[in-house]
Order: sequence, then C-alpha cells, then structure tokens
Amino acid sequence: MKVNIFFSLFLILFFCISCSKDVKKKSVINEKSLDLQVLEAYKEGVDSLESGDVLYAAKKFNEAEVLFPQSVWAPKSALMAAYSYYAQDYYGDAIAELERFKKVYPKHKNIDYANYLLAICYYEQIVDEKKDLNSIIQAKENFRFIIKNYPNTEYSLDAEFKIDLINDILASKEMYIGRYYFNKKKWIPAINRFRTVVDDYETTIYVEEALHRLVEVYYTLGLTSEAQKYAKLLGYNYKSSKWYEMSYSVFDKMYKKNKVEKEKKKKSIITKVKSLLDWDEKKRNSITLSKKNKINY
Repeated sequence: MKVNIFFSLFLILFFCISCSKDVKKKSVINEKSLDLQVLEAYKEGVDSLESGDVLYAAKKFNEAEVLFPQSVWAPKSALMAAYSYYAQDYYGDAIAELERFKKVYPKHKNIDYANYLLAICYYEQIVDEKKDLNSIIQAKENFRFIIKNYPNTEYSLDAEFKIDLINDILASKEMYIGRYYFNKKKWIPAINRFRTVVDDYETTIYVEEALHRLVEVYYTLGLTSEAQKYAKLLGYNYKSSKWYEMSYSVFDKMYKKNKVEKEKKKKSIITKVKSLLDWDEKKRNSITLSKKNKINY
C-alpha cells in the first residue's frame, strides 16, 4: 500500500517537473523570438528611413517599441520614429512623438537630444516676423530649457546661437509694428514697440534704428529732453552709425544740408585733382614719345 502511494507521488512530481521544464523552455523560446522580432522591425525601419520612406519607417519603429516595451530597443525606436517624421518635415507628428518620448522615458540617456530635436522642430517652422509667433516662442522656450539643463553640451552651444537669431526675428517684428504706428502717428504704441527693442533685444541689429525712432517720436511730441537722452545713448554706443547722424540732424536742421554741401565740395576737389593728375600723365607721355621719335631720327 505504502509502495503504491509512494509511486503515485513520484509520478505526480515527475510530471510537474517535466511540465515546468516545458513551460520554461517554451518561455525562453518565445522570449528569443520576440527579441528577434524587435530587431527585425527596427532594422526594417532603418532601411526604410535610408531609402526615404519615412512614414513606413516610423511605423516600423513604433512596431518595434510596442513589441517589447521593456527592452533597450523601445526608447531607441521611439526616438527614431520621431526623427523619421522630422526628416521629411512632418513637424506635427515629430513633436507628438518627442513629447511622448519625454513622458515615457524621462531618464533616458538621450533625453537631451530629444529636447534639442523638439526645439529644432519648432525653429524650422519659423517663416518670418509677420507670421504667427507660436513657433518662434516655442522654439525659444525649448532652447532656453536646453541651455539651463544641459549647459555643457554641443546642444547648448547651438541653442545660444539659435536664440540670437530668434531675438533678431522678434526685434524685427517689433520694429515692423512700431514703424506702422509711427507712420499712422500713433505715438504711444510706437514708443512701446521701439522701447521693447531697446530693453529686450539690445544685442540685435535693430537697436540702433529703435533708438533713432525714439528720438524722432519724442522730438515730434516736444519732449526734447527725452529725445536728447536717447540721442546721447545712440551716440555713446553707435557714434559711427548712420542712425546717429540721422538723430543728430533732428536737432540740427542745417546738419544734413551742410553735410551735402561738404560732400559736393569734396567731390569737386577730387575731380580737380584727378584732372590735374590726368593732364600731368598725358604731358609726361607726350614728352616720352617725343624723345623716342628723336632717337629714331
């Protein structure tokens, strides 16, 4: 009786061990097969990207990520999907993928690149200063984020350069609107726009003109002391600028006239000197020719 019971327990234990081995073996096989599928999908995505079929490439990268979300290939695939869209200027899709990447993989080693690519996607949508500002503002905010969080990277260096260009665009927009108000004789809005350029975009190429416009507006309004203040600021920083000369002529009405007359006199003197030099050259050539003729005789 005991023998039968022992034998029965042995059979049950044997079958359990056999089943567990089969399950384990089957699990290993499935895991290897899954990893192989991920690699195949990723490789197919890379091949499609290189051939120019970016939409299919993005699809395969997304497929690779979904197949095995816990693998090291998942974040790589997500980032490659975003790049695929960006490569063909599908900025909206690229931005959506990058925002998702930041939420799902916030600690990934390539998170700095993801933030940089996000900023670039907004930056490359900038058309000019008269269009919608959303892309400009978003690009600037994202580049600032990169400079703050990744200061010692190549992305930070490029972000600083890009922000300088963005500031030029924003200053240009302020000047465009300011000139419009100036021509319409809406002095207060014009002053606000020009002062924005002076206060917020002092490193741009538009600050000289903005200072001159402020001189013009304040002088027109009879606020001479304010006009002089901005004229002095313009002269102190940009004395050789044409805008400083124009501001100077606002106060000295004869300045421009005198300058024109001086230029005329200067040109007249240059013309006379040139004619004298030409005459002297002709005379010397004539003498040389005469000497040659005598020698020939």
